[in-house]
Amino acid sequence: MTIALSHFAESLTAESAFTVLAIAKQLKASGKDVVELEIGDSPFNSPASAQAEGLRAIKENVSHYCPSPGLPRFRDAAATFLRTEFGIPATPKNIAVGPGAKIFEQFFCESFLNPGDGVLVFSPHFPTYPPNIARRGARMVLKPLRQEHEFRPQAADIQDFLNDDPAPRGIFLNSPHNPTGGVTTEQDLRDIADLIRGRDIAVLSDEPYCHMVWGGRHHTLAAQPGMLEQCVAAYTFSKSYSMSGWRLGFCVSSPRIIEAISLMINTSISCTPPLVQLAGVAALEDDSAERDEVMSKFRSKVELLTQGLNQIEGFHALNPTGTFYVFPNVSAICNQLGITSHGLALYLLQGADDEFGIACLGGECFGDAGAGFLRFSCAEPNERLQQALNFLPVALSRGDRIANWLNENPESRLQSPYSKAPRTPETT
Repeated sequence: MTIALSHFAESLTAESAFTVLAIAKQLKASGKDVVELEIGDSPFNSPASAQAEGLRAIKENVSHYCPSPGLPRFRDAAATFLRTEFGIPATPKNIAVGPGAKIFEQFFCESFLNPGDGVLVFSPHFPTYPPNIARRGARMVLKPLRQEHEFRPQAADIQDFLNDDPAPRGIFLNSPHNPTGGVTTEQDLRDIADLIRGRDIAVLSDEPYCHMVWGGRHHTLAAQPGMLEQCVAAYTFSKSYSMSGWRLGFCVSSPRIIEAISLMINTSISCTPPLVQLAGVAALEDDSAERDEVMSKFRSKVELLTQGLNQIEGFHALNPTGTFYVFPNVSAICNQLGITSHGLALYLLQGADDEFGIACLGGECFGDAGAGFLRFSCAEPNERLQQALNFLPVALSRGDRIANWLNENPESRLQSPYSKAPRTPETT
């Protein structure tokens, strides 16, 4: 007898970046040269102080349980970091630590959502938002992020959600934004805070790319007056400190909310490994200069890739604002070739050439609002980024290969043309 899975388990799909990553690794293992621009990982080493502290902790057998919300030393360092970097009025009681930032999506939903509640999500969106909302039986309410608005959330959409939804309860914000690279301004956040302050509305502020703002600086809803009472802001060491494999992140909120999340940590993962937390403390306290040097290198990569893509006919990407992604509109190319944007991404990886390929993601991997776009990560050496840029026009010119790809992969055929003609962003 095969025991039945739950409806929820049967509904889950893998995050597309990891699916394409697996294909890319398999092709590379078979001898194909693949430029990997699909996964949001850093090509740089973890900071020196973090490595040294992690090794010291291992040698000193720091290998036992610790308090579920985190080591006191880590919570203190994280609170100091948030006060200094982003003006959040945090103390150690405002901090909970977890294995990366993604886990706080789940803990946020478990903290605030009941079946039938409405949750506003701006789309394109990170692909793990929907399953975490579905876990609670809540409803995802989508509003679009538009290229002509620089992919920034619009206060009018929040107002409509608050007015029109029968049970508005939560909002997901992500800035700097994955996959689009959009950055929410301080004025945007003031407007959002004014709309929700004092209402029974909770916000997840997802901020993994907080040091990847290429014009101005990062701003957070958690720094707005009163918002720690209504907001859970999540951070990670994966991007700023190139520590993705360490699995370390933390959140900030009010002490009451942190107590609830700490119980969820206690009853699920028990705690985050203390030796990893100590490495994180070293990164926060000693490695800001190394971090900023790496961020400068990322900015150069984003600029190189953006400029190169915009020189290719049919590509339209905004000037870099944040993250290490470039999110060009390729709807004109897709309409011309009769291929979906993710079909185009897979063609570039698997079908355009026998010896060389580019791994990237179709925008629909981030919801229907992303259709007609591609997402390129910059997590490769600059010379590899240039190789990819040189190859793209060649791949797009190979009509016979595109036709063969569509014949062999009919699911990649575009059923109706995209209507996302690029427009000049509005000035603000």
